[in-house]
Amino acid sequence: MATGRFFMAMALAVSAFAQGRGPQGPVVVSPEVQPDRHVVFRILAPQAQAVRLAGSDIPGNGQGAPLTKGENGVWEVTLGPIDPGTYRYNFNVDGVSVIDPRSPMISESNNNIWSMVNVPGSDFQDTKDVPRGAVAAVTYYSTALKKFRRMHVYTPPGYDLGQGKFPTFYLLHGAGDSDEAWSSVGRAGFILDNLIAAKKVKPMIVVMPAGHTSQTGGGRGAGGAGRGQNATDEFVQDFLTDIMPYVEKHYRVYADRQHRAIAGLSMGGSQTLNIAIPHLDKFAYIGVFSSGLIGSFGGGRAGRAPAPGAPPPAAAPPPGPTWEEQHKADLDNAAAKKGLKLLWFSTGKDDGLITTTHATVELLKKHGFEPVFQESPGAHTWLNWRNYLNEFAPQLFQ
Repeated sequence: MATGRFFMAMALAVSAFAQGRGPQGPVVVSPEVQPDRHVVFRILAPQAQAVRLAGSDIPGNGQGAPLTKGENGVWEVTLGPIDPGTYRYNFNVDGVSVIDPRSPMISESNNNIWSMVNVPGSDFQDTKDVPRGAVAAVTYYSTALKKFRRMHVYTPPGYDLGQGKFPTFYLLHGAGDSDEAWSSVGRAGFILDNLIAAKKVKPMIVVMPAGHTSQTGGGRGAGGAGRGQNATDEFVQDFLTDIMPYVEKHYRVYADRQHRAIAGLSMGGSQTLNIAIPHLDKFAYIGVFSSGLIGSFGGGRAGRAPAPGAPPPAAAPPPGPTWEEQHKADLDNAAAKKGLKLLWFSTGKDDGLITTTHATVELLKKHGFEPVFQESPGAHTWLNWRNYLNEFAPQLFQ
């Protein structure tokens, strides 16, 4: 008997080493989404002195909730109940930002990686048993920028059967983010799959390009619309010279105005206007989420308002011709306006860019456009942007 137990112990030891395991520490589950929508975040950091949760979109975590250390070296904090949705977060461990080592769900920004948690309960964005499309990371060579670039492309259920053509929807991200953001934290593929299954939208190709042209946040490619804007903005050139031609060459899409839409959030909303207004002959549907002509009116910045009811810090427009002056011929082109079927804006009432949105809408009305504006609850967060996508997409290609 003793010999048998010895060999059994040896076998277990060999098995453990074969699997690359040394002595086992506490089992850590993180994040743990509970049925009542409370979420527990945990990290094993026995030597740490202080740990906080970073993730400003998570309700109640604006300043970063502190975690409490257990006797086993596991830090944890419970937040909630949290509204259904998908949230980015990281841990700050003694001043160092780290992803959650126990969670495989991640989301990319322009120069960072975030962990991600999904709280189910939102019908339009939840994972359902419906036909699934696909999201691909596509590398292309930008002749405008002289380098390889990446975009994400959603194809609807059944596209791989090789039949038929589809309309194209170009969907742009915000400042500091990346081409991956709309398909991870933005849940764009799931939202489109659910809308298509419910027959609320027509199947479409959704192209999600990289709005930044470098990894220095907010620099080139930021898409500002103020005075003195360089007419050869790098992202606009990349979009017109390389992204659109690539899509129309490599995907089964209609290559005409009535089958093209473009929309973007924050920086991407400003880029949308910079692309679409001077090229109205290319787009029949335009969407601007939490944005406008950023930098054109002096006042307003991306992010939450400093305090309820308080205006954002004013910013003087840069010198030179205004955006309106630069694009007067485009703004007053009556023939081009005739083919525009939708010009749609939505911004949260607590968003620091709400005044910029209002000013942009009024400028467009002044020049004979008929923009639709919806003021929503909330601020400058993915909670709103996923809602806007769900509201905007069913209005396309009808």
